[in-house]
Amino acid sequence: MEAKNVSLLVEESELGGRKPRGLAARYLLFALGVAWSLFQLWATYTAQLDPIRLRAIHLAFALALAFLAYPGRRGPKDRVPLLDWALAVLGALGALYVVLDYYGITQLRGGIPSDRDVFMGTLTLLVLFLAAWRVVGPALPLIATLFLLYALTGPRGLLPFTLPPWLQLHAGSGWGQLMGQLYTTAEGIWGVPLGVSATFVYLFVLFGALLERAGAGHYFIQAAYALLGHFRGGPAKAAVVASALTGVVSGSSVSNVVTTGTFTIPLMKRVGYPAEKAGAVEVASSVNGQLMPPVMGAAAFIMAEFLGVPYSQLILIALIPALLTYAALFVVVHLEALKLGLKGVPRGELPPVAATLRSGVHYVLPLLYLVVALVGLRLTPERAALNTILLMVLLLFLQEAYRGWRSGAGVGFGLLRGGRLLLEGLEAGARGMVGIALATASAGIIVGVVTMTGIGFGLADIVERLSGGNILLVLLLAQITSLLLGMGLPTTANYIVMASLVVPVVLELSAKAGLLVPAVAAHMFVFYFGIMADATPPVALAAYAASAIGKGDFWKTAVQGFVYNLRTALLAYMFFFNPALLLLGVEGFWEGAFVVLSAFLGLVAFSAGLVGFLHKPTLPLERLALLAAGLVLVWPGLLTDTVGLGLVLLVYAYQRVRK
Repeated sequence: MEAKNVSLLVEESELGGRKPRGLAARYLLFALGVAWSLFQLWATYTAQLDPIRLRAIHLAFALALAFLAYPGRRGPKDRVPLLDWALAVLGALGALYVVLDYYGITQLRGGIPSDRDVFMGTLTLLVLFLAAWRVVGPALPLIATLFLLYALTGPRGLLPFTLPPWLQLHAGSGWGQLMGQLYTTAEGIWGVPLGVSATFVYLFVLFGALLERAGAGHYFIQAAYALLGHFRGGPAKAAVVASALTGVVSGSSVSNVVTTGTFTIPLMKRVGYPAEKAGAVEVASSVNGQLMPPVMGAAAFIMAEFLGVPYSQLILIALIPALLTYAALFVVVHLEALKLGLKGVPRGELPPVAATLRSGVHYVLPLLYLVVALVGLRLTPERAALNTILLMVLLLFLQEAYRGWRSGAGVGFGLLRGGRLLLEGLEAGARGMVGIALATASAGIIVGVVTMTGIGFGLADIVERLSGGNILLVLLLAQITSLLLGMGLPTTANYIVMASLVVPVVLELSAKAGLLVPAVAAHMFVFYFGIMADATPPVALAAYAASAIGKGDFWKTAVQGFVYNLRTALLAYMFFFNPALLLLGVEGFWEGAFVVLSAFLGLVAFSAGLVGFLHKPTLPLERLALLAAGLVLVWPGLLTDTVGLGLVLLVYAYQRVRK
């Protein structure tokens, strides 16, 4: 894969790679995207639509765009085939049927589906699976199909066989009953995951798209480079900071790699990082961008709904771990620079700091307002995001009017350009939402089957047998499951599946082991490992993009990126066993500071062991001691903190005196 094709990877995987030559099809695609964004803004502003109707219209737009904007594996990219037109219409009709016959479904038939309801539900299910297969890959529809088949087994099920007693945890379901659950109630396709996609997520993704169109992404990169480029290994440190800032408004690892990596990876190579390590730094930085509030790969909104906590509270809970993982990565790239004997970029070759920071300071205003609206003013996430979008639109027009005036083209020209950027942002936001909408709708099927069959209750017994009740083995099983699922599922869908199936098991077995773990710690645990899957070979699109930009070997880039991300895995265990890292149960500033400092020390020790450098290159025994220090510091307490700190100081002191 050549670097010039990296942008195609983003288009094909996240925005759809189809660009019809015909003007009619091209403008229809564009209009459909803009219309979806305008509908979502109107629905949020008026707040008059019933939740089920809102979700159905949301999915109708997503299904139509899935077949029109995303070509099939061997489908043409320069035109829309007749089959895709037909599938787009069928998908939209299947979703809109719920809107058109809403009264009949919810009132007249009392929750008992008619033959027509069952037929339309079956049609919608099939088209949804086809769309999800095309946009997010085959794993999610295949897993959802397995859950459907499981629901149909049993003594009263449609399928003519039953599973072994230890797997068959319900009586079974007929097809009509199953379609009633999944299609005519809010416990399947139209459930909480799709509801979150149709409200919070869309607005935040749209805000990110508008901010990017205004030029904020480029500004974040330039600002980080100007501030950090002259330090040892400066471009790598700039990559870490730029990816963290990009992650604030982006929910995608791949687009984060492309946005920041096309600039930072060549610069890292220039100062001496090998191509694979330069790519791996960008992979680790960009994947961790999904941990940064407020978007968090769109999972934060669903997590808040599952937990029943205010979204503003959840992003505060997630903030300290996100900052810790980036601080540890900053240390990693510094140690790598020391190990390789690298220098920074001469100050004369860097952008001027003051001028660079001034050039885009207005991009910070919407972000500041968003934080104040959520945390200070306590607005709902929808209202806070809507107000922020309106502020962003105003800033976009003011920016372009000013630029038009400064360039001599005129204020009118600038306003026209602002209008074009606004429409492009509306379309980009819609295209960026297709995969999320399809993933949440498909995952809703899994949640619906879990609710209907009660599979989660029996799953705890199975896991307890496999693990012997050992909580570390339980977490290891959860970690492996999350990583394996994440290789084929989008982050959001992975989290939904794990939260529905595995989190209740982890919490139940933790309680049996005498460990009282807050629910949010278990949810964050599986979410972190779902994020790590984006950098786990063999399926690691972020590593594909980074290796293409850096012209390095994919496997070496992916493996090195995974190694760098192991500090994120350690952090997940830390806050599971020490919820104070999530600001839970912390009494006073100094207790919180001590907890954070202890965790940071553990991450630094573990990272130094992975890199193989502290004060100087480590010997095998020193490396083991540093890794052990990091693992010991997972458990909170005076003894473990003393042992961990002692091991780090011992290694450092020995390195100072040895030749």
